[in-house]
Amino acid sequence: MQRAVSVVACLGFRLQAFPPALSRPLSCTQEVLRRTPLYDFHLAHGGKMVAFAGWSLPVQYRDSHTDSHLHTRQHCSLFDVSHMLQTKILGSDRVKLMESLVVGDIAELRPNQGTLSLFTNEAGGILDDLIVTNTSEGHLYVVSNAGCWEKDLALMQDKLRELQNQGRDVGLEVSDNALLALQGPTAAQVLQAGVADDLRKLPFMTSAVMEVFGVSGCRVTRCGYTGEDGVEISVPVAGAVHLATALLKNPEVKLAGLAARDSLRLEAGLCLYGNDINEHTTPVEGSLSWTLETEDVGRMRWLTPVIPALWEAEAGGSRGKRRRAAMDFPGAEVIVPQLKGKVQRRRVGLMCEGAPMRAHSPILNMEGIKIGTVTSGCPSPSLKKNVAMGYVPCEYSRPGTMLLVESMIPLTYSCLLESNEKLWFCHLSHSARCWLWSKGSPLRGR
Repeated sequence: MQRAVSVVACLGFRLQAFPPALSRPLSCTQEVLRRTPLYDFHLAHGGKMVAFAGWSLPVQYRDSHTDSHLHTRQHCSLFDVSHMLQTKILGSDRVKLMESLVVGDIAELRPNQGTLSLFTNEAGGILDDLIVTNTSEGHLYVVSNAGCWEKDLALMQDKLRELQNQGRDVGLEVSDNALLALQGPTAAQVLQAGVADDLRKLPFMTSAVMEVFGVSGCRVTRCGYTGEDGVEISVPVAGAVHLATALLKNPEVKLAGLAARDSLRLEAGLCLYGNDINEHTTPVEGSLSWTLETEDVGRMRWLTPVIPALWEAEAGGSRGKRRRAAMDFPGAEVIVPQLKGKVQRRRVGLMCEGAPMRAHSPILNMEGIKIGTVTSGCPSPSLKKNVAMGYVPCEYSRPGTMLLVESMIPLTYSCLLESNEKLWFCHLSHSARCWLWSKGSPLRGR
């Protein structure tokens, strides 16, 4: 069945695919799954474990998915993201290795500053999205998606061997640390009670090694994947349960699982690798041009809930220009011309009333001709409406363009699906945030 709609937004950024099988409980007939250091901790706290990217992870706890989602928006939640691949790139040629694989300007990162970047192939397609931090300890700290673990590791190891054969000074280590994400408007307040460092001096996309609630050697990075303020803490395995237990002692903190993480990122317009972007999607088609263009850093405002203008200040006037001019990253001959020209399709944000839009649902024009596909969709607990992402031809990406989405439910629903050229994740109040659209200039935070 079809539902009437109208077009809204070219969006924003990172994660791995959240497949339909995510809700499938584990069974003894399934393959052996990897476990994070917090596996027993999850079971003890009522975690419902499911198979995800080869790992056994909690999809939710005793609270409902909606309650968990809203708690993150209003307070803060603790997520176990230890399944992510954490690597260290070492040696004096570490930047050369990374810049031979990604589109970003790694050489210009200041000590302990990080950036989101993309592994790309020679056709300009996105192999994965990742965060690269230039640590003050003399290595690059890289976090990439669990669903691409083998592919990403092989990519880096192949380049490592190539450079080493040329006599270059470069090495790679895989970290076995756990990774915890504390996300929400009160996250910094909660964490501050357990660290000596002043977290006000840890701005967005920067990190520092510190002791956290008595656990030494933790790398705390001001980032996350919910659209909220927060941190990701890379913690030695031996201290992971102690740290999680200490954080949960604060009544502001509750545990949250994969279900809430998916709806939170979708409300914020963030990409899911394997759904919203893949090796057949270029950064420009995926509305990720800002990974190469400093002029487009406005798209990153949703990532700066604490200081809305921070990304512009951090980006500077020259970052990205060197890589675009040199065209020395995989797929540059495809991607760079797209930055100034036109592409055939764009990722846009969608919202409608009625039945939820789901991945793979066809997007039609008003004549009933299929023009695109929904890549992610779910009901938004914050907006109490349905949000989604999908790809449509550029001529259908203007704000207010009326479209149709075909429903898999055997009923006819009438709804308004809006697509805006720019989707901004902004504060509605001191604690609540949600997806908002602007017909003109971007909506500002606080």
